[in-house]
Amino acid sequence: MGKTIKATQPPRRLNPAALGATITEHYHNRSLADVNDHEIRLSVMTEGFPWHIHPDSDETFLVVEGQLVIEFEAGEVVLSPGEMLTVPHGARHRTRPGGARSVNLTFARKDAATAFEAGG
Repeated sequence: MGKTIKATQPPRRLNPAALGATITEHYHNRSLADVNDHEIRLSVMTEGFPWHIHPDSDETFLVVEGQLVIEFEAGEVVLSPGEMLTVPHGARHRTRPGGARSVNLTFARKDAATAFEAGG
């Protein structure tokens, strides 16, 4: 069995929608929590993110606000609030908001590599 840890305080409660509402930058991406060897990040975007791959980690998106468009070489998928999709490691993709703004959570292995295309 695992080691029992005594906490001096209860775990911290987070509200991703409320946190996203406070962000006014065109692109904001920050870590919210670690879960074992994975990280949960909050991403707020008003503009697209360039083509890239994650060679060593899958990446899961869960939309909190707005719509998120995930483009692949074979087409695109549009996610609405409450919907999620996992991009397999090594899959070339890029993301952009489906309207003026999107707020989403991303789940990926901590320190996962991101490889961008030259000029893209």
